[in-house]
Amino acid sequence: MAQDKLIVRGAREHNLKNITVEMPRNKLIVITGISGSGKSSLAFDTIYAEGQRRYVESLSAYARQFLGQMEKPDVDQIEGLSPAISIDQRGASHNPRSTVGTVTEIYDYLRLLYARIGVPHCPKCGREIAPQTAEQIVDAILNLPEGSRIMILAPLVKDRKGHHKRVFEDVRRSGFVRVRVDGVVRDVDEEIELDRYKLHTIEAVVDRLVIRREGDGMDRSRLADSVETALRLGDGVVIVNNASNGQDLLFSEHFACAHCGISLGEIEPRTFSFNSPHGACPVCQGLGVRLEIDPDLVIPNKELTLAEGAIDPWNGSGREDGYYARLLKAACEHFGIPMDVPVKDLSEEQLNILLYGGGWERITLSYRHRRGGWRHYTTTFEGVIPNLKRRYEETSSDYVRAKIEGYMAHRPCPACKGTRLKPEALAVTIAGKNIAEVTRMSVAEALRFFKELPSQLTERQRIIGQRILKEIENRLQFMVNVGLDYLTLDRTASTLSGGEAERIRLATQIGSQLVGVLYILDEPTIGLHQRDNARLIRTLKEMRDLGNTLIVVEHDEATIRAADYIVDLGPGAGEHGGEVVVAGTLEDVMACPRS
Repeated sequence: MAQDKLIVRGAREHNLKNITVEMPRNKLIVITGISGSGKSSLAFDTIYAEGQRRYVESLSAYARQFLGQMEKPDVDQIEGLSPAISIDQRGASHNPRSTVGTVTEIYDYLRLLYARIGVPHCPKCGREIAPQTAEQIVDAILNLPEGSRIMILAPLVKDRKGHHKRVFEDVRRSGFVRVRVDGVVRDVDEEIELDRYKLHTIEAVVDRLVIRREGDGMDRSRLADSVETALRLGDGVVIVNNASNGQDLLFSEHFACAHCGISLGEIEPRTFSFNSPHGACPVCQGLGVRLEIDPDLVIPNKELTLAEGAIDPWNGSGREDGYYARLLKAACEHFGIPMDVPVKDLSEEQLNILLYGGGWERITLSYRHRRGGWRHYTTTFEGVIPNLKRRYEETSSDYVRAKIEGYMAHRPCPACKGTRLKPEALAVTIAGKNIAEVTRMSVAEALRFFKELPSQLTERQRIIGQRILKEIENRLQFMVNVGLDYLTLDRTASTLSGGEAERIRLATQIGSQLVGVLYILDEPTIGLHQRDNARLIRTLKEMRDLGNTLIVVEHDEATIRAADYIVDLGPGAGEHGGEVVVAGTLEDVMACPRS
């Protein structure tokens, strides 16, 4: 068996006419010809299909039962066949959770980067949050100006109503002699009366010290003991009051904002995943959008009057004595809304009543029962949009839900503003940008950002993030090389064209750095600007130079000229094609009069 060639003998799949062709391995091969000449039949339906079939046959019988039986293509023999990977123009994932970042795995590295070197902030007040050990807190206190008079305080009550008699009693039993109540230092032995209906803040005074560096200096062990005692009493929070300027410094052992009391918990990669309940926005479940009733779909033609059926979802039955027709008429009579005037001429207030209801005002609704008599009752008018929302949420009928979805449109989630993530995840930043701001960048902008990022990091952050940053930069550079520098990382994968989806898969394969593989590509230059063709061709050659064989089905002249070997099929299409017109180098093809 010739190991330096890929030999196909007797290929008859579709319109191929028992052709035999030899192609060199570890080269860039272009299969060209007019549309319908059999290019895809040879590349995908013969070579790739046989490669897949052989791979499946190499698996155990247990594994094969899950993959199904693959038919052998109509070919006599294929020699020198490597494991094959197809990169075609099928659309990207239709999963609404898939984005350019997740498909290329760049987002996975971003999540890891933010979990390891991200700087957390309070999602409410925006202050930076950093957990500190008792030793770090002591060092920070010792860095205060010389001669500063300080108090070490343990927070016990923060903005809570009550007399808090038991709190003072517990402080007294613990051996402390002073407390600070609402900013005023008091002796625990004196009678402290608090207004039970007002908010109070109480801290125990653990120690009072003066910062000294000269002479014997401050007793560090005493300060450390006081800080540890305060942390124990204050559930991991200590307050240092600088009497010289009246300023309070807050320190915490937890990822928690000492000012707002908000805890972030452990920061992990899943904190930034919109596919996990740990990171996904609870309102939209990580989709970034919500289905909401669109007023323009409810009233599609504003030239119509209400009597002519302007409100489309309430116009289904066409009966004048139907429930919704009677309800609408009663509401219009009660609120003075004319039914014979085009909707576009109604006032904004009248339109709001129709769409969103009339509040708690009750209207009188009349209807004819089965026996022919009339009945009257009063009810509130909830409005068309709340009515549709309620029915959508309450119904168990797929038909009704599908019907109402016809009046709905995707709107950015009001809670996360389309970022898909919880506020806690968005409060973690690197170089002042959260992960959503980075994914909103185009690939080219993101590449520049990450190349400049190391200069904005601390030494510790650079050491931790070095390998992650390298992987991110490599994948972004691969996407630039295949002409996708204009895409944003948060773009939904289902909106990509076939050509874009193919080049994304190509960039992913480049990142895998596989060797000895047969890659089969379907017109990768389609939809690509001519200026980007050279970069794509250079990328294909780099994959070849790794030790791979590339078979490219292509019409593009620049790609054909760049190929090491060309197979021209034809001469016509359909039954007039399926033959090898010429196979060889560019010079061989140009010298053939039939090509």
